[in-house]
Amino acid sequence: MDTNATRLAAARAQWQWRGRSRPPFADAPAPGQTSVWDFPRPPQLAREPREVVVRWGALEVARTQRAWRVLETAHPPSYYLPWADVARHLLLPASGGSFCEWKGPASYWSLVEGGRHLTRVAWSYPQPLAGAEPLADTVAFYPADLQCTVGGLPVVAQPGGFYGGWITPDLAGPFKGVPGSQSW
Repeated sequence: MDTNATRLAAARAQWQWRGRSRPPFADAPAPGQTSVWDFPRPPQLAREPREVVVRWGALEVARTQRAWRVLETAHPPSYYLPWADVARHLLLPASGGSFCEWKGPASYWSLVEGGRHLTRVAWSYPQPLAGAEPLADTVAFYPADLQCTVGGLPVVAQPGGFYGGWITPDLAGPFKGVPGSQSW
C-alpha cells in the first residue's frame, strides 16, 4: 500500500462513532427530529428535496432544489449547491485549502460585492475522492455570517467555526464542534 493510501486509511479508521449506535450522551430526538448520531461514517451523500436558500443580507447568493447534503455521524449536514444555482460572480478564490479524508482536497471562496467582503465563507471539492464525485460541481457555505434556510427552516451554524454543518430544528445533537468533541 502506498504512503498516501496508508495515511488515508489511518485517518478513516480513527473514528469510534460510525452511526451504528448512539453514544450515551446523545440527545434523544423529539418527534419529527433525526439524530445526527444515526448518520453514517463514512458519510452518505443524499439529495435534498427541500429548497435551499443562501442570503447575504438583502442579496440572494444561491437558491436551489438540487442540493446535495452530506450526512456524517455527529455532524449536522453540510449542503452542497450546484454552481449553476449560485451567483458565482460574487465568489472569488480564497487562499489556503484543506483535506477531508472522505471528500478530498478543498478549495475556499470569499464573497465579494461592492465594498463588502466575507473571507473563506464557502468551499468546494473540484476533484473529490471516489464516492464523493457528485460534489465536483458544487459549493458549500458556512452559515455563520449568512442567512440560510432549508425548506424555509432557519439554519444555525455548527459550533466550533471549523465545520460547515447547518443545524435546523429537525435535528438532535449534540453536534461535533462543541468543547470536548475532538474525538467524536
